[in-house]
Amino acid sequence: MKRGKRYKEAAKEVDRNKLYDPEEAIALVKKISSVKFDETVEVHIRTGCDGRHADQQVRGAVVLPHGTGKTVRVLVFAKGAKIDEAQAAGADYVGGEELVPRIQKEGWLDFDVVVATPDMMGIVGRLGRILGPKGLMPNPKSGTVTMDIAKAIADIKAGKVEYRLDKTNIIHVPVGKCSFTEEQLKDNFDTLMGAINKARPAALKGTYLKNVALASTMGPGIKVNTLKLA
Repeated sequence: MKRGKRYKEAAKEVDRNKLYDPEEAIALVKKISSVKFDETVEVHIRTGCDGRHADQQVRGAVVLPHGTGKTVRVLVFAKGAKIDEAQAAGADYVGGEELVPRIQKEGWLDFDVVVATPDMMGIVGRLGRILGPKGLMPNPKSGTVTMDIAKAIADIKAGKVEYRLDKTNIIHVPVGKCSFTEEQLKDNFDTLMGAINKARPAALKGTYLKNVALASTMGPGIKVNTLKLA
């Protein structure tokens, strides 16, 4: 992959052979960010899990204490009184069956999270081929299939993030913006890693967190010492 001059200059600041303490890694991510927009800070976790086995799946959600720094657009599938509840709680879009053709035929995807009441999942299921690959399908494990619509929306707007294994058994999660203070990023990082450590599959034998790296949107990865994450 061809890298730009700015990336190469930032990469010179990172010791590729060093495992940084979390505080050091966060400070370095902020220091080497030099682009004109407010980059997202992401955590990338290579696990020892084999996601092909159901008992080694890792999936869940956690509310970051300082949010993600991003405005999240929430779409809610509901009916009856739950429509009013969703609107009162601040959902950006609320509807039911009439939204299906809009998503299927018009390609409408102007939302970041989808929440649904359990009785709407039959309808939402028709959108599985579209929402699934984009990571937008509601799921009880992440709290997006629920009757408590108001709480789900409040958590999402407050900075709730989902974590799950991708096809290569890596977890990618945003933990804030480069404009955050080091303390805010550390709080968010610690909260996320605490949740992921608790989500360790009982069936897993061997190392759970193989390596962890912090990176900004356009920056190089900085390896974090996993021994400091227990």
